[in-house]
Amino acid sequence: MANLTDKTSVDTVVEAFHRQNPGIRVTVTFADTNTLQKELPGKLREGEGPDVFTVWPGSGNPASATALERDNVLEELTLRRFNRTMPEGVRPVVGVLGSTHIVPMSFSAIGAIYSERTLHEIGGSAPTTWTELLELCATARKHGKVLFALGNATPWVTQLVDYALVATTVYAEHPDFDQQMTLNRQTFAASGWRTALEKYLEMNDRGCFSPKPLDTTYEDSLDQVTDGRAVGVIQVASALSALRTAEPGLKLRMSALPATDDPKDTRMPGAVSAAYGLNANSAHREAALQFIDFLGSREGQNLYNSSGATLPALPNPSFAVDPAIEEVARRQMAGATVPFMDQRWPNSNVQQTHFAQIRALFAGTTDVGDALTALDHAYRKGR
Repeated sequence: MANLTDKTSVDTVVEAFHRQNPGIRVTVTFADTNTLQKELPGKLREGEGPDVFTVWPGSGNPASATALERDNVLEELTLRRFNRTMPEGVRPVVGVLGSTHIVPMSFSAIGAIYSERTLHEIGGSAPTTWTELLELCATARKHGKVLFALGNATPWVTQLVDYALVATTVYAEHPDFDQQMTLNRQTFAASGWRTALEKYLEMNDRGCFSPKPLDTTYEDSLDQVTDGRAVGVIQVASALSALRTAEPGLKLRMSALPATDDPKDTRMPGAVSAAYGLNANSAHREAALQFIDFLGSREGQNLYNSSGATLPALPNPSFAVDPAIEEVARRQMAGATVPFMDQRWPNSNVQQTHFAQIRALFAGTTDVGDALTALDHAYRKGR
């Protein structure tokens, strides 16, 4: 079972696996993020569920590596061959206490994905400062468009804009923010998270986003980009493949979302994104392990990421970087990325609270201060 956003990548890998293993048949069921995080853990605890399935790295949601390992539903993969090429920076999010329970597939990023065609139509260029970003919002409106489609009717989409901003407003100055939170030396409310949420709402007030974001789904937001109503979308890199599938030949570019007027401050969320685990109760263990090993191989990693516009989580020199994510690759090499925020959170309630608070901010039923207080409460409660 895999995330719907990774369909192109998964289909490509499965097709290659079938050619090399004609005696094994892999049948894939796809579901959206919300469904996977809500329903998959329960099925696995009941001894059911698929043989191989999407698992989120780290600890931030109910279908994360830490949460599922705690439930004893993930088979340990520490002795598999792919561990020999595991980067040290990846190890903390693939298991617990140095073990490996998932095979990481892609290094992805969160940022602004622009349609080069529509950007050219409005006479704009990708902004590198906050002031330029707001100016480009105004330029897009003058041409009857919005700069960014925003699908906040889909719960997981709500988090992406402030994640993209927090990378700069928090981590540029405090790269150890996660450790400080763990030690009770930082809070959401007294940090650059406040600045990020204020800027998120300012972008909405300044007309940077689609009308009625709470009524717009993830799929609707991609449609707005492909048909030219929106110049771009703030998304994970895997959305590049979905956009290209919807409109083959569409030229896209992914850039960091600036949050200050000094480009040197700018950071980009970048981390292991897609990953897969093996059901500890699998009835097809040996065949499933062969598929897991293929996912962790150089060929599997390259195929998965070549079609999905991401970078291999297990790097190798033979991978050709997609031109659309050249900036992501440069920032990965330069250390100008920060982990996805939820990968370091102590429990899944923080992310669910985050979803709810962003929706409430856009509905006008809470304010930034109360939203951050709710996040701090969820963080402390589940530690």
